[in-house]
Amino acid sequence: MLVETFKSKIHRVRVTEAQLNYVGSITIDEDLIDAADLFVNQRVQIVNVNNGERLETYVIPGKRGSGTICLNGPAARKVEVGDVVIIIAYCHLPLEEAKKLVPTVIFPNKNNLLD
Repeated sequence: MLVETFKSKIHRVRVTEAQLNYVGSITIDEDLIDAADLFVNQRVQIVNVNNGERLETYVIPGKRGSGTICLNGPAARKVEVGDVVIIIAYCHLPLEEAKKLVPTVIFPNKNNLLD
């Protein structure tokens, strides 16, 4: 049996942009993608701390070291620039592996950068 389990998280980053006229996705600074053990095109859940919205989209790479967190397309309607969001990824694992998984969690600073 496979179970879906929490794999990684970027905890409390600020939205730097919201681009409604874009195909869709979330643009994330490549440093944050790497540190959080995410990958381009991976499905992620976005939780908006400011308004309680939850949505799913996929990751696209932003400029490394920029601190970019940009919601694109329809997801841009669910955030305001400056909102604090949590970005969560899940994976499917056999039950025994899932029980042993230690998720990757990163805590970027107020500028969405790693200290």
